[in-house]
Amino acid sequence: MDISQIMQTDAQCYMNTFGKRTPIAFTHGTGACLFDTRGKKYTDFLAGIAVNCLGYGDKRLADAISRQASELLHCSNIFYIEQQALLAQKLFDLSGGYKAFFCNSGAEANEGAFKLARKYFYKRGENRYEIISAKNSFHGRTLATVAATGQEKYQKPYSPLPEGFINVEFNSREAIMGAVTDRTAAIIVETIQGEGGVLPCSAEYLQFLRELCDQEGILLIIDEVQTGIFRTGCAFSFEKYCIKPDIFTLAKGLGGGVPIGAVMALPDIADAFEPGDHGTTFGGNPLACAAANYVLSTLTSDGFIKRIEHASALLLSLLGGLKEKYAVIKDVRGAGLLIGVELDPAINGKAFVSSALDKGFIINCAGHNTIRLAPPFVIADEDIYGLTGCMDEILSGLTA
Repeated sequence: MDISQIMQTDAQCYMNTFGKRTPIAFTHGTGACLFDTRGKKYTDFLAGIAVNCLGYGDKRLADAISRQASELLHCSNIFYIEQQALLAQKLFDLSGGYKAFFCNSGAEANEGAFKLARKYFYKRGENRYEIISAKNSFHGRTLATVAATGQEKYQKPYSPLPEGFINVEFNSREAIMGAVTDRTAAIIVETIQGEGGVLPCSAEYLQFLRELCDQEGILLIIDEVQTGIFRTGCAFSFEKYCIKPDIFTLAKGLGGGVPIGAVMALPDIADAFEPGDHGTTFGGNPLACAAANYVLSTLTSDGFIKRIEHASALLLSLLGGLKEKYAVIKDVRGAGLLIGVELDPAINGKAFVSSALDKGFIINCAGHNTIRLAPPFVIADEDIYGLTGCMDEILSGLTA
């Protein structure tokens, strides 16, 4: 099908939840590059929104998926699954002792975390059920995760939302302390608000949250859906803050493009879930776990983290140079290969994204008029120079 046929079929048969999509359909990719139905090449600095961490056309990933598909695609969780056990062990070792529950997405992982927190206190005979989250956050699109997502535009159409979710100002000690009660079960926070505009949590604030949770007997949940699996340069972004959450959640990059999510919890918390308390049909199936096992084996191989660190340092350096050159760049922030470039409100962020796309670079605009960059970890130096050169050209035209 050509792009016009795809668009026509989509308009007729698919629910319009994504609005007017960009009139491009990709057919294949290699490395950090994608090719559309017209044969045009694009360098991807979004990676399917931090999903395709190994880029495109990774033959060994394809082989791992193909091999598993030829043997066993799906198996009910009433039976043991070897790939699932191997993945749980990898994450157990990588995290320093957290037990896993596998699901299909980040939203499902956060739902599972909320249920686990409430069950933990129910089992202890404590009436704690409230979940505190940050304004401007993003935790998913189910009813409970929308309630936790502190953005009215996502919440308003679905009122009344499930009770027990409280949204407070991000990075504010006073706001969080004012929201804590004897009904508080957990606080959930992103170390970097990706959808909110690549806004980092301060080290002091996150350490304060850990201390507050310890003092008040509250569980600390860290949403690592976008920041986890080496996106910020280490396995899990909370490692940069020298704290450990009680529960954290994963998805996106874990499967390298194959849908999988995970709830990770310290053993005494994880044990609150008893048989029948939670479950999934597809979560943790052999295919998804085989993909995730390959991804983790690759990312933990010798030298791979240095590759991420090098790409991050180069990208931040070049973006810093653009910030010095153009006053319309208000900030450059982030960690690893999750970076935000905040533009002055006078610059139309969406138009900026479109201009870059016309020049063959895929980026997107998140909250606060911020260009979000989350490229595959295999991004090459020449691609980084190419993007920053493209941005320089666009900014030069806008500020002339």
